[in-house]
Amino acid sequence: MTTKLDKPLKREIEVDGVLYTATISPEGVRVVEKGKRKGQGLTWRAIRARDPSLALDLKGSLDT
Repeated sequence: MTTKLDKPLKREIEVDGVLYTATISPEGVRVVEKGKRKGQGLTWRAIRARDPSLALDLKGSLDT
């Protein structure tokens, strides 16, 4: 049985030596560099729609 996602769930991750906070919420997924306010986010609808530009947007956000 799975648990309903009814409030944000935050976890810290490290990517290439940089710490990030990943937040999974009922609205979508958001990744923000630790100590910063701005980050990248995706709604569940965008993920579900499999938007072709989604992969390019994700790759571009990681390159900056």
